[in-house]
Amino acid sequence: MAERRKYGKKYCKYTEMKIDFIDYKNTDLLKLSMSERGKIMPRRLTGNSKNAQEMVEKAIKRARHMALVPYIVNTQNVTDAAYVK
Repeated sequence: MAERRKYGKKYCKYTEMKIDFIDYKNTDLLKLSMSERGKIMPRRLTGNSKNAQEMVEKAIKRARHMALVPYIVNTQNVTDAAYVK
């Protein structure tokens, strides 16, 4: 019988912070749900509630449109640090 992996319980960070509206100009708050390459993290990984995930997606897309958050992150800079040694 395969061992069951134990994971920590996921919870919605935005619900816990009691945030009703996510502003697209608050990039520090948006980075909670973005990967290091700038992609929107899915709900199954972050544990966000459906309502919070929809607000985050809309805010990130608005921030990208306003050029506050980049669409594409230069992966050369991300991988350079690992190969510089």
